[in-house]
Amino acid sequence: MSSTFDITRTSRKIASQILQSYTLNQLNKIPEGFNNNIIWNIGHIIVVQQMLTYNLSGLPMMISNEMVEKYKKGTKPEHIVQQDELDDMQRLLLETIDKTQTDFIAETFKDFHDYPTSTGFIIKSANEAMAFNYFHEGLHIGIMMSIRKFI
Repeated sequence: MSSTFDITRTSRKIASQILQSYTLNQLNKIPEGFNNNIIWNIGHIIVVQQMLTYNLSGLPMMISNEMVEKYKKGTKPEHIVQQDELDDMQRLLLETIDKTQTDFIAETFKDFHDYPTSTGFIIKSANEAMAFNYFHEGLHIGIMMSIRKFI
């Protein structure tokens, strides 16, 4: 399981570097041909990881309901992210993974509600949720890499 967290930390560090490399205006820009922006993708990966592991296990998430509503699956950017929200995302990128790993070690994830993903894979445990999560984050890192070319 530690390699799962190592892979996730690698994608989160890439996301963090992207956040640090662009202005707020650039991070909020939705290029022509895209449905979202870099900052939405960052918020989305944080929210989805929390929902896949904690929410589907019936545990409290480390993020606000407001953040979930802004960045969950099926949403799109509907506001301009300000510096304070960006700072929160930057912090949450690594804090959420550190806490999740601590909770895995403590065997906090006992119950789990099966979840059929849009890819057709059915997630049946928190371990599977974290494995699927790094696949999901890889997709969104790729989208962010594409968006960078147009901002």
